[in-house]
Amino acid sequence: MTGKLFDVPRRALAGLCALLALAGVIMLTAMADSTMQPLPASAPDGEFSAERALRHLERFATEPRPIGSRAGEKARDYLTGQLRAAGLDVRVQRAIGANTSAGLASFGQVHNIVATAKGSDPTGTVVIAAHYDSAAMGPGASDDAAAVAAMLETVRALKGTALRNDLVLLMSDGEEDGVLGAEAFVREHPLGRTGGVLLNWEARGVSGPSLMFQTSRNNAGLVETFADAVPHPRGDSTLGELYRLLPNNTDFTPMAGSGFTGMNFAYIEGSSRYHTADDSLAHLDRGSLQHHGSSMLALTRALGGADLGKLAADHDLTYFRIFGTMVTYPNALVWPLAGLAAAAVAGLAVLARRRRLLSLPRLAVAAVSGVVPLLLAAALAQGLWEVLVAWRPAYDGMGGLLHRPQAFQAAVVVLAALALLCWYLPLRRRLGPAALAVGALAWPAALGLLCAQVAPGMSYVLTLPALFCALGATAAILLRGAAPQVPAPQMAAPQMAARHAAVFQAAAVTLGAVVAAALLPALARTAFDGMGLALGGMPALVLAVFGLMMLPIVELCLPERRQSLLPLAAAGLAVLLVPIGLARDGFDPANPLRTHLAYVMDAGTRTASWVSADAEPPAWTRRYISGHDTAPLPPGYARGTSLWTGRAPAAPGAAEPRVTVLGRDGDTVRLRVTAGRAARSVTLRVERPIAAATATATGMIPVSVDVTGVRANTWPGEIRFRGLPATGAEISLRVPGADRFRLTAVAETDGLQRVPGFVPRPKGVVAATREDGDLVAVTRTYEIGAR
Repeated sequence: MTGKLFDVPRRALAGLCALLALAGVIMLTAMADSTMQPLPASAPDGEFSAERALRHLERFATEPRPIGSRAGEKARDYLTGQLRAAGLDVRVQRAIGANTSAGLASFGQVHNIVATAKGSDPTGTVVIAAHYDSAAMGPGASDDAAAVAAMLETVRALKGTALRNDLVLLMSDGEEDGVLGAEAFVREHPLGRTGGVLLNWEARGVSGPSLMFQTSRNNAGLVETFADAVPHPRGDSTLGELYRLLPNNTDFTPMAGSGFTGMNFAYIEGSSRYHTADDSLAHLDRGSLQHHGSSMLALTRALGGADLGKLAADHDLTYFRIFGTMVTYPNALVWPLAGLAAAAVAGLAVLARRRRLLSLPRLAVAAVSGVVPLLLAAALAQGLWEVLVAWRPAYDGMGGLLHRPQAFQAAVVVLAALALLCWYLPLRRRLGPAALAVGALAWPAALGLLCAQVAPGMSYVLTLPALFCALGATAAILLRGAAPQVPAPQMAAPQMAARHAAVFQAAAVTLGAVVAAALLPALARTAFDGMGLALGGMPALVLAVFGLMMLPIVELCLPERRQSLLPLAAAGLAVLLVPIGLARDGFDPANPLRTHLAYVMDAGTRTASWVSADAEPPAWTRRYISGHDTAPLPPGYARGTSLWTGRAPAAPGAAEPRVTVLGRDGDTVRLRVTAGRAARSVTLRVERPIAAATATATGMIPVSVDVTGVRANTWPGEIRFRGLPATGAEISLRVPGADRFRLTAVAETDGLQRVPGFVPRPKGVVAATREDGDLVAVTRTYEIGAR
C-alpha cells in the first residue's frame, strides 16, 4: 500500500495554484508585520511624533556615550534638564553596579536618572525603563537612545493627563557593561525595591517593528493589556522562548528577578549595525522610533489608569498575530491543543490505513526517518556559514549579522528544500507519498508536545499548523472517497462531479496549510533577524518543519519524469546563490567592514604593541600589525590564541594604572586602584582563579559578588571597574590557595588618536564590537606577596 493522500487531474496546475495561494499568505503576513509610518512634528499634541522625538536625539545621541565618559555626562545633563522642565521630580542615583560571569567580576560607577510623577489615586507604580549609555563603538541612536527620546516625547504627550498610578522613568547607566545601572537600582534605590509594572525598551538593530519579546511570569493581565491598548501590537510568545537561547540580557533581567512584573520591547532588523558606529541617526528607521513611542504612550496611558492589582494572574498566555489579529489564550489550553494535534495526525493515519493508502510498517519507517531532513537542513545551513566565513573571514567578526544577507537567506531556504527532496524522493516509491506525508506530520505534532512541556509559549507554532494540516488532509481523503465511481459510458456528469471533488480535495489540503504558511516562514524570518546566519541552523530547521507539512502539495508539483534532477537543481541553485550573495554583500562606505585594533603599552618597560583579533586583518589594520608574536605583550594581557601584533611607539602622557596593597587577610587581598584622570576604566587580570570580589569608592556603598569558573584563553581571573572615579576605587579579591600571584592592571582610555602615527580608519571601515577595541591600554604587573 503505497498510495497518495489524494490525486487530481492537471496535477501541475493544481500544485502551482496551491503554491501561489500559500506564497500570497506568506507575503500578506510579512506586510502585516511591518512597522508604522512616522508622524510629523505637526501631529496633535496628544499623539506621539517620531519627528519630535528625533529632535531630542539630535541633542544627545550623536557620539558614543559609554559609562563614565564625558559624552555620557553631557547626555545626562540634557535629559535631566528636559525631565525637570516637564515637571517631574528628578534625582540621579550614583552607585556601584555589579555583575559576574565565568571568572569575571564587573563593577561600574553608574549615574541612573530617576524621574517620578505622583499618581492621583495610585494602586501601584508603572516604571518605564531604557538605558542612556551606549557601546563605546558608536552613538547608539537605536541602542538605546531612541527609547530614551521616546520617553521624553511620551512625557510631553501626557502633559495635562492625570494618571491614577505613580509613574517612574528610569534612564539607566552602564547597561552595555553588564546591566550595571539596573542592578544598582534594584539593590539600593527605594523605588527599585518596591517593585511595580515594568516596561523596558531596547534595540538590537536599527529598523523593524517594535516587538514585545519577553514578559515576566504569570503574564495574562499584562498581555491582555498589551493586546487591547497598543494600536499596532507586534510580538509573540515564541520570541520569549527563543530569547532564552541567546547569550543576551537587558535591564529587564535584574529588575524582573527582583520582583517587577512587566514586558520587554525591542526592534531587531538591520542588526549588522548593532554596536557599531553605524548605529547612528542616519540609519535609524523613523518608523521604528514611531512604533516604539506609540506603544510606549499607549501602554503608559492604559497602565497609568488601571487598577494594577487586577493585573495579577496565576498563569501565562500564549499570544501571537495571524492575519493582522492578535490571538491570545491561556497556557492551560497548550496541552489540550497539543494533544488535539497529535490526535488529528493519528486519526489521519487511521483513515489512510483504512482507505489502504499506507501500511503501518511503512508509516512507522516514514515517521522515524522524518528526522533526517530536519537534521540535514540544520547541518547544511551551518555548513553554509562555515563556507562563507572561510571565503570571507571578516564575516566571523559580524557574528552572522550581515549587511545584505538576502541571497544567503535564500540559499538557506533552498538548502532546506534540498534536504527535504533528498529524503522524500528516494523513499517515495518504497514507502508511498501517503505514508511519508502522514509520517512527516508526526514531527511537528511530537515537537509541539515537547514544547508544551519545556517551552509552552512556543507550542502553538507547531501544534496549530500540524492540527490544520492533518484536518485538511483528512478532508481531502474523505472527499476522495465521496467521488462517484461509474462505468465509462455514463462518465459525462459524474466525471464533472469527480473533477469538482478533486478541486475540493486540493482546496482542502491548501486551506489546511494556510496556518503553517502564516506562522512558520514568519518565525524563520524572525530567527534570521535575531540570530543571523551564524545560527542559520535554527531558521533552516523551522523551514524544514514547514516543508514536511507541505508534502501533499510537493507531490502535486513533482514532474512525472526525471525527478532525480530536482535535488541537483536545488543544490546548483544554492551554490549559485553563494557568489551572488558575496557580490551583493561586499563592503563599502554604506555597508562598512569591521576591524579590531587596540594599543597596549607596558608602563614599566615602555614597550608598546598594536593588537588585532581579526582573522584576516584588512589593509588599514595591516599597516599596524605584522605577525602573531605575542611575547612582547604584558603578562596576562593576551586574550585569544591567534592575535595579530605589531610594534608600536610609546604613547606620551597616557594614563597609567597604580595598585597599592592595603592589606591581606588569608586569601583576601585589599587593593587601592587608580588609573589617571584620562582613563575611563581599569581591568585587573589575575593569574590565579578568583572566588569573590568587592568594590567600593568614595561616597558609595560597597558591593560584593561571588565568582565561579575561569576566563577562557587568558589568565583565569579578571575584575573590571568601568567609569572609575578619578580618586580610584578600593577592590578586594579572594584568591583561594595562592600565597603569591601576579596581577596585571590595565588602565583603559577610549580612542587611539593620542598614539603617535595613528591614522584614522577610512570610510567603509568601522571598529569591531570586541570590548577592548579602540582602547589605549597601559599596563603594570604586580607581584602580590605571601600573607
